[in-house]
Amino acid sequence: MSILAIDTATQVSSVAVADEGKLSAELTMQARLTHSETLMPHIEQVLRMAAVKKEELAGIAVSIGPGSFTGLRIGLAAAKAMAYTLGLPIVGVSTLKALAYHVPVPGVRIVSLLDAQKGNAYVESYRWEQGTLSVVDAVEVAKVTDIVAHCARIAEPVLLTGDVVQKKIIGKMELPAGVMTAPGQYPDAAGSLCGHARPGRAQSRPSGQCHGYRAGLYPPQ
Repeated sequence: MSILAIDTATQVSSVAVADEGKLSAELTMQARLTHSETLMPHIEQVLRMAAVKKEELAGIAVSIGPGSFTGLRIGLAAAKAMAYTLGLPIVGVSTLKALAYHVPVPGVRIVSLLDAQKGNAYVESYRWEQGTLSVVDAVEVAKVTDIVAHCARIAEPVLLTGDVVQKKIIGKMELPAGVMTAPGQYPDAAGSLCGHARPGRAQSRPSGQCHGYRAGLYPPQ
């Protein structure tokens, strides 16, 4: 049974489909067109790529921010309309947590960052503990410079991820010892597929797979 995931929290539009824990198709792109112009065509294209009809979907996962208000509104409206029309369950996913699922690295602090404008960022930090992604510091808004300074005082290696890394950190400021940047700085729908599982049930996302995506939409087997 297939799950459709939508992420429109940033300027990047991302849609994915997974079936039985395996990523079937994903389309992620940054274009000059708005989410309102690209989202529905992207959904139709990804469903074709996965050879899945809308009527065959078992549920929808959608990013709920933080992020662009307009982008989130478009993604949520599309997800709710499809869920209502098709009679599907819908699950909201933290955009910051979806980012962290792309960094399945134990023994480090994962700091997810999203642009909050004017030198600020939405920030939340995580740690993998026995295969579960746990929140260490809850979401807040802070100056990017203050966040980096705080990371320098953390007594374990730190990995920064999110669009702020590319926009305001790489090539623009020197990072303290023990603070590094992770690849894949923008949230995407495949991360949402991993991130929507119930606490304690979700798994990290291996390449081409997402083992935890069923838990948020299906009862225990």
